[in-house]
Amino acid sequence: MAMPISSSSTLRQISATTTMSSPATSSSSASILNLNHNQLIVPLIAKRKSISASSSSFISTHRFNFSISRSFRNISYPSPIRIRPISPVMEWQDCTVKMEVDVPTSVAYKCYSDREAISEWMPFISSVKILEDEPDLSRWSLKYKAFGQDLEYSWLARNMQPTPNQKIHWRSMEGLPNRGAVRFFPKGPSSCIIELTVSYEVPQLLVPVASALKPFLENLLRQGLERFATFAKSYSADTPK
Repeated sequence: MAMPISSSSTLRQISATTTMSSPATSSSSASILNLNHNQLIVPLIAKRKSISASSSSFISTHRFNFSISRSFRNISYPSPIRIRPISPVMEWQDCTVKMEVDVPTSVAYKCYSDREAISEWMPFISSVKILEDEPDLSRWSLKYKAFGQDLEYSWLARNMQPTPNQKIHWRSMEGLPNRGAVRFFPKGPSSCIIELTVSYEVPQLLVPVASALKPFLENLLRQGLERFATFAKSYSADTPK
């Protein structure tokens, strides 16, 4: 009659069998366990390092970009340049001539004060008309052929407060911009020196010949004073004593 085997005995036998199994089998199992452990742990650590490095790179990159953006935000850029049309700068010229005339200062002053008679002795002045309602104002007309052009200009001039027997001066109010003065210096009882200064804005038509305009006009003014000297003598003779 067979003896029954208890379950506890069976378990002990299985355990003993397992324990007494070959060393190669035991070693192989441990290796498998270690391999499985390394296969799981090493990639996990590498992945964590990769994630950490990526995060660090991402943070540093964004910090750098943020720093750059802040730097550019602090840069002050110049405002856009507005290009304006350039208006031509007109050139002014001054002409001065002197001449001695054989008439007393008082006669020369009175003769030059007759503005409407100036066209009789000044070569390039065609007419001077005094305004009836404002005798300090006069309208001047210039006509002359020069530099291959028929020149015609006009202007309204105002005579400024004069200094009797010493100075007459004026300036234009409209038309050709100009101003000038005549000064009288006694030379003796029957002669004086006249100094005539004329300043003018070079007309646009004559800008190309501006360098030649000044000596040309100075020559005309000198001719005018020579004719004035003759005119003043006849003016003195015709003037009642």
